[in-house]
Amino acid sequence: MTTASTARFDLPLLEPGQAQKEMFHNEALVRLDLLSHTVVESGPIDVPPAAPEPGQCWLIGPAPSGAWEGRAGCLAGWTAAGWRFVAPREGLRIWIAETQSPAQFVAGQWYQDRTYGKVFIQGRQVVGEMQPGIAEPNGGVTVDQEARRTISAVLDALRVHGLIDAG
Repeated sequence: MTTASTARFDLPLLEPGQAQKEMFHNEALVRLDLLSHTVVESGPIDVPPAAPEPGQCWLIGPAPSGAWEGRAGCLAGWTAAGWRFVAPREGLRIWIAETQSPAQFVAGQWYQDRTYGKVFIQGRQVVGEMQPGIAEPNGGVTVDQEARRTISAVLDALRVHGLIDAG
């Protein structure tokens, strides 16, 4: 019997007249619990922990072994009934408790401590795209002119990134 499931996270769907619906419903709830506000203990790691507790999750590394074999890059959550796995989807974000840092699944792999796009604080952009490098002052007849150009370039970069007001 083929089980119908959701397209994104493969959650089992109930079907009309299906026997033991509670099993499928509970399985879907267990996976949703793993995905809601996802916090993993650590990762990526390849070897399952020896004594996991129900509700704990890990990010599986690139060369998993044991009960995690064949689940590279997945989230692994321990339940009263054993391991449950969820394959990540593009854009999924998690929190890694061990490092107190975020991770995001982008283009088929996990990235930690990266920000994509722009950063806004209280509605104001404070970080944007990298600007060209600023030349170091060197030589010159009047050092003051070079210093002023360099300081102006630094101020322009700070303004572009929203770190100081354009004033």
